[in-house]
Amino acid sequence: MAAVSLERIEKVYPNGFQAVHGVSLTIRDGEFMVFVGPSGCAKSTLLRMIAGLESISAGTLTIGGKVVNGLPAKERGIAMVFQNYALYPHMRVFDNLAFGLKLSGMPKAEIRQRVHHAAQMLEMEHLLDRYPKQLSGGQAQRVAVGRAIVKEPEVFLFDEPLSNLDAKLRAAMRVRLTELHRTLREQGRPATVVYVTHDQTEAMTMGERICVLKEGVIQQVDTPVALYQRPANAFVAGFIGSPEMNIVAAELEADGAAVRLGAQRVPLPASRRAGLQGRRGAVKFGLRPEHIGVAPRPQGDSVAVPAALRFAEHMGNEVFVHADVGAVPLTARVPAEQAQALQSQPRGSVLALHLQVGEAHLFDAASGVSLA
Repeated sequence: MAAVSLERIEKVYPNGFQAVHGVSLTIRDGEFMVFVGPSGCAKSTLLRMIAGLESISAGTLTIGGKVVNGLPAKERGIAMVFQNYALYPHMRVFDNLAFGLKLSGMPKAEIRQRVHHAAQMLEMEHLLDRYPKQLSGGQAQRVAVGRAIVKEPEVFLFDEPLSNLDAKLRAAMRVRLTELHRTLREQGRPATVVYVTHDQTEAMTMGERICVLKEGVIQQVDTPVALYQRPANAFVAGFIGSPEMNIVAAELEADGAAVRLGAQRVPLPASRRAGLQGRRGAVKFGLRPEHIGVAPRPQGDSVAVPAALRFAEHMGNEVFVHADVGAVPLTARVPAEQAQALQSQPRGSVLALHLQVGEAHLFDAASGVSLA
């Protein structure tokens, strides 16, 4: 396969709107890279620029060490799977898979071999004689992936391919695509994959590395675990994780001795004071819901603060507890057995939230950059 390198890539439309701002990124040979971000962050625009479906205003794009800025899409060695699958309705599944190979003049025997190999990998050999109208959404998605596989491209591009599926099928297809990438690697044909999604669950479960985008600018590129545990700024911290991290305005005491959440003083342990010497004043305080408890007794370096119950969301094996510390709203994620007593408590009931301050994040109030 091939590495993909973007060097100071920009996209400016004729009306002057700049969608992509100097993006530089290297996608390693055989890597599964995910572009993630909210709607309008330019993730699909970047993907289309790699595919050759969108022109590049400035910068250099290389695939396999070759500059491809001026190359048409068909000469870039890529295969793309679209959100709507784009299957030919008048062709059987076999012919949909084989169509591109026939146009290239490939011998029939090799076409047949490639089609059946892809169908076997995707467990859809029984679908080869059907037409697209006879397929379910998940089956159509597999055909679209198979059409990319038979081309044996240098790079696979996926543009939100699961967004039209229901939640259960999306989860199943996440597993299938991840296993497909690993299978190709084990067979000695590692596939470089660039996958676009707005769903951070897809990003976290599928990507070997994730590129988080906001308004055409890269916010952070790292492994899923690193993004979750060490976000570079408040945007990444709030975007990665479900439910999202609690990020609230706070006042930092001198040298990070404590923060004030409204009128509530919360001392910080020494492990969270590194780099805070000489700092004080407005900051953003971040704490993930799983680091807030409602157990009767605090554990470890947790700090108990009084809170007023707003409501509790029962999710089966866990409960999301929403409460206010003064005027500051916080969400706790706790095991169901710890929250049983909350079921009978009315709105406004006072409870103790235990903040594991050793897991807290502090961000600059203006820029949002992590102060760790």
